[in-house]
Amino acid sequence: MKSAVYFTDLRAKPNENLTDKVKRLLEAIGLADRVKERALVAVKLHFGEAGNTAYVRPVFLRKIVDTIKELRGCPFLTDANTLYVGSRSDSVSHLTTAIRNGFTYAVVDAPLVIADGLRGGNETAVTVNLKRFKRVYIGSEIVRADTIVSVAHFKGHELSGFGGTIKNLGMGCASRKGKLAQHSTVSPGVSRKKCEGCGECVSYCAQEAISLIDEKAEIDPKKCVGCGECIIICPNQAIQIKWGQDIPAFLESMVEYTAGVLKGKRDSATFLNFITQVSPACDCYSHNDAPIVADIGIVASTDPVAIDQASADLVNNAEGLKDSCLTKNFRPGEDKFRALYPKVDWEIQLEYAEAIGLGTRDYELVNI
Repeated sequence: MKSAVYFTDLRAKPNENLTDKVKRLLEAIGLADRVKERALVAVKLHFGEAGNTAYVRPVFLRKIVDTIKELRGCPFLTDANTLYVGSRSDSVSHLTTAIRNGFTYAVVDAPLVIADGLRGGNETAVTVNLKRFKRVYIGSEIVRADTIVSVAHFKGHELSGFGGTIKNLGMGCASRKGKLAQHSTVSPGVSRKKCEGCGECVSYCAQEAISLIDEKAEIDPKKCVGCGECIIICPNQAIQIKWGQDIPAFLESMVEYTAGVLKGKRDSATFLNFITQVSPACDCYSHNDAPIVADIGIVASTDPVAIDQASADLVNNAEGLKDSCLTKNFRPGEDKFRALYPKVDWEIQLEYAEAIGLGTRDYELVNI
């Protein structure tokens, strides 16, 4: 049976602006039946790294918050801390970054709660009994919430091909221990031929796993947690994943964490993907490159698999932008994510998510 994925383009009229259309999406997916009175609602988003401008704008979150409050729910905006060195690796810097990026109470009318505590250790073990994990470790405040509304910026991603709802939940809601567990199979290596010994990766690595030896970077596999951030940081493309079974294992792990996040919430959770400023890499970087396609729209669903499949299809069916980092697959119907990351089979996350019962890849796109 097909799952409904509701879509709105970005056209606006004097009597209906884009935030009004967001509310219509929430009505279309039946949010009123999923938010109970006085329910604590975790609105899971990415607050954006300092310097990144591709994240979902705070004004859209205000409309989501207002809609939840109209239903007498109690929303809070949330995310979990990061593994890497940046502006969101602990709750103090994370909240400071969120506020500087516009997520103030005056704008969003909701409190900000970092789900895994001051340093990423506030976690709850959730039993999933799946192939990769028996238990997964999720930020406790997300587990304790009555339901969750995922608000994801849909974009490319260097490890998963793209980042959408599944990544927003599976990786984004994991505690530090959970993030480490998911990345444990991903091990990057350094091409000595390409490495110029600039030291950018050394200063960026949160685990101090990279050092310069004879003016070349070397990664200590005992210290490396496989977060993959050094891949994008390297200006010479000298650091790459050691391809093999690493990426399939990572993607399946991420999906199993999504299952843990949704345990007990599957019948009340809702999902939105903003297919705007579709940057080639994650919002975790302190920059965002030019979009690979023009802005497409916003989608909403109660099926986390269908919404990501529909979002990927919408991007791949668009015309690629020539003034982006794309070097091929510009035509509609060609795979933009494979053009960015040719060795990442992004479909694995959707296939596995469908296989373990999180949803279906078969969807009907409903224009509102």
